[in-house]
Amino acid sequence: MERFFKANCVEAGSDEAGRGCLAGPVYAAAVILPPDFPKTALNDSKKLSEKNRNTLRDVIEKYSIWSVASASAEEIDELNILRASITAMHRAIAQLTTEPEYLAIDGNRFYPYANTPHSCIVKGDGKYESIAAASILAKTHRDDYMCELHEKYPNYHWNCNKGYPTATHKEAILKFGITPFHRKSFSLLDKQYELNF
Repeated sequence: MERFFKANCVEAGSDEAGRGCLAGPVYAAAVILPPDFPKTALNDSKKLSEKNRNTLRDVIEKYSIWSVASASAEEIDELNILRASITAMHRAIAQLTTEPEYLAIDGNRFYPYANTPHSCIVKGDGKYESIAAASILAKTHRDDYMCELHEKYPNYHWNCNKGYPTATHKEAILKFGITPFHRKSFSLLDKQYELNF
């Protein structure tokens, strides 16, 4: 894995987490890795265990310039998930204490941020460390938030499914209805699933 997409400049990698969920916000992170960032096993957060993600999160937060932001379920319903994801990325970039000279964005869609040049890289979180680091922060911070929400809404088991469309989550929606944190613009129950109950 390469450290940067574009060398010899202040590059911020950015990625999101939670696009495919039925509930909860979408989170995004922006990370500027210094040239002397420690050698680690940075990778796409989805390819790491929870323990490894949390260990790497500590290293990233200690040695890099980073920021995490989100867009709520209400904003997702209003904007659509793509626009909300990019909005969360823009918020994370805006909160960085150092202004990046270049943005390396995971995925294939992004709206320009200010006058900062950028590149979209499909599966960039498995190719560049700056994006992988953002992937890990977005995922771990969102997971923490969903575990906090679980304390208020234990019927949906968000501490386990993190808002994703698991069978347990769908069963809870059928039984208990939806919460203010569910994305009403999403198909919360597909027709086949409804027939099964």
